[in-house]
Amino acid sequence: MADTQAPSASPQTATKTRPRPKAGTAKGVVLRRARELALVPALLLLLVLGAIVNDSFLTERNLISILGASAALAMVVLAESLVLITGKFDLSLESVVGIAPAVGALLVLPVAQSGFGTEFPTALALLSVLVVGACVGAFNGILVVKLKLNAFIVTLAMLIVLRGLLVGATKGKTLFGMPDAFFSLATTTFLRIPLSVWLAAVSFGVAGLILKYHRVGRALYAIGGNAEAARAAGIRVERVMLGVFVVAGVLASVGGIMQTGYVGAISANQGNNMIFTVFAAAVIGGISLDGGKGTMFGALTGVLLLGVVQNLLTLAQVPSFWIQAIYGGIILLALMIARVTTGRAQD
Repeated sequence: MADTQAPSASPQTATKTRPRPKAGTAKGVVLRRARELALVPALLLLLVLGAIVNDSFLTERNLISILGASAALAMVVLAESLVLITGKFDLSLESVVGIAPAVGALLVLPVAQSGFGTEFPTALALLSVLVVGACVGAFNGILVVKLKLNAFIVTLAMLIVLRGLLVGATKGKTLFGMPDAFFSLATTTFLRIPLSVWLAAVSFGVAGLILKYHRVGRALYAIGGNAEAARAAGIRVERVMLGVFVVAGVLASVGGIMQTGYVGAISANQGNNMIFTVFAAAVIGGISLDGGKGTMFGALTGVLLLGVVQNLLTLAQVPSFWIQAIYGGIILLALMIARVTTGRAQD
């Protein structure tokens, strides 16, 4: 999937566009393809290594387990990737993974099970999960797009606020006893693969097609490449960016439902520290932190690579804190590779 460059509306705006290899040059094509496919050999190597190290690694059960465990992460990575392509950040997505399904659970559970006592119908409670994600995204978007506040600081503050609200609403307890529909994405299978995996795959496919062929996708790349040039070319930058924040919030809330089904409950710390893994997957998958670059195929391979790495380390009984350290090292390595392959300094 080739990167889309921001259209230049005038000589003045064109001069502000960041330098990058021209789309028609052989060097530009090679670099883009290299970034898209860079993780495929590494992923294959890890699969071979896993088969050598542990006999159970390449079994159908373990491979499906990797996919199921990565589904929720994939949805949040998809959400973050869309925001990053526009040149912004959304750190609050990890808190949406916790607070959105928790609100739905609290609305459906009776007081005896730590709920609000409203006992909403299951369908309405699940709808409220998506609404919470959309509202958080809209609020972030208004502060960032309309009020021109720093996206990093705004979403960091929202992350902290939502985390506090989650602990307060649940009183620090783990929520159990929700209707089966809260777990169905993770527990229901099609061709032996959980529905959550199929939904994540379809979401990435649809997002990839939109980014490559639809005008909205081209607008996202244009805004990330040069927002002023995109605005001069007739793109409604504020409206598109606000929509991206809303969509990201909804995708993160779906990821929260997937995580709830996979775990079988909602804890007061659901989603905590997830954003580090999300950024790791996006960055090593070729999503540029500067905006305007990246593909859904690259982001998806980033998710799969981290899923395989975590599974390998878990099978090897490596402590979880070492896994986080390894993720940090992977991010640094990916940034250095991006610097070398693009030849551009990173802001």
